[in-house]
Amino acid sequence: MPIRTRLEHYFGFSAHATDWRTEILAGLTTFITMAYIIFVNPSLLSKTGMPLAAVTTATCLCAAFGSILMGALANYPLALAPGMGLNAYFTYTVVLGMGVPWQTALGAVFLSGIIFLALTFTGIRQRLVAAIPHQLHAAVGGGIGLYIAFIGFRNAGIIVPSAATTVTLGNLRAPGTSLAIFGLLLIAVMQVMRIRASMLIGVLTTTLVGILFHQVHWQPAAYDLTAIKSTAFHLDILGALHVGAFEIIFVFLFVDLFDNIGTLVAVTQRAGLIAPDHTIPRLNRIFLADASSTILGSITGTSTVTSYIESSAGVAAGGRTGVTAIVTGILFFVALFIAPVVGAIPTFATAPALILVGGLMLTGLGEIEWDDPQIGIPAFLTVATIPLTWSIADGLSFGLTSYALLQLLTGRARRQDWMLYLLATLFLLRFVYLVRK
Repeated sequence: MPIRTRLEHYFGFSAHATDWRTEILAGLTTFITMAYIIFVNPSLLSKTGMPLAAVTTATCLCAAFGSILMGALANYPLALAPGMGLNAYFTYTVVLGMGVPWQTALGAVFLSGIIFLALTFTGIRQRLVAAIPHQLHAAVGGGIGLYIAFIGFRNAGIIVPSAATTVTLGNLRAPGTSLAIFGLLLIAVMQVMRIRASMLIGVLTTTLVGILFHQVHWQPAAYDLTAIKSTAFHLDILGALHVGAFEIIFVFLFVDLFDNIGTLVAVTQRAGLIAPDHTIPRLNRIFLADASSTILGSITGTSTVTSYIESSAGVAAGGRTGVTAIVTGILFFVALFIAPVVGAIPTFATAPALILVGGLMLTGLGEIEWDDPQIGIPAFLTVATIPLTWSIADGLSFGLTSYALLQLLTGRARRQDWMLYLLATLFLLRFVYLVRK
């Protein structure tokens, strides 16, 4: 049997009605929509004193490793990279706020990764996912859809901050905003025409038009792969074992755990990869890839690695198997050598893709029984709070906690749902912790 046929059988091309062209284009689409992390993550972590070039290399390396491992081991179109939010916590709260050396903070990330592995092998992480009522899966997907669409509108300049109303309409005549609207219309037209590569063509065409109108301002910076030596293996695990570091490890663990669950549920729901019994196949392999990537990240010199909601862009482009994630990972590996070139793609070019992907993720909301308050209220809280709190974990917390409380207060609690109530208790403790902080 030819190796190509074997690979198609392994990844289940026929079962998922996909082909090599679709998967490769989907992987490229995912990469383009999340390539910003190559520059945003190092710019954040460098404020701790970590060398910019070293973190850039570590970011590309971990994203490549994590995405390829996810695709090859778990066969899901989920790409991984250092998580946004957690890198800000690493920088501003742990290092700059608490005065913890970045080496010790990396040690805390390493320990959280080890705990992740332990929770995966014992089946605890899988039980936590199973405890989330399947009715809320669509709500999580819809909430994340609004969340990434909101990010797209902000990056496009269509929505801007307002002191009076929180947000308001931006200047649509601004060059970048006008180009984003052009890209939005272009992708929308191609989607109506059923062109599978619409996202990718739209992003690249908008970038090209931006270049023609002198709106792409790119200055290649000096970059050296060997710089990673200044962060690799510099983590301080013993320092992170001190009692004062427990709080840091807990936050890395908790936020990544539930952000990851939210992303996982949303992307698999959108791709139609959830089994008929509402379970996610090969869940232990997904978590194994995630935990292994976090451990590698701490060793090479970056914050917690997690699955990216931008994977939805690849799913919207037709990606259904691990080949999508592997292609994304390969591109991150290539970016190790051409990182400055990737910076030529502006945010106004990727914003339209995020907006339309967010819209596509709302389709699952029709599955929710909105006229049943027991599920309709938690679903609404989930959908609303994910974008409004700017946090997948917070939105999931509101939805699941309200669902559990309604079960308890209306006398519908069941003993076999003990994991649900344990999870709700953890979320309540998280809210108390956040208020205290």
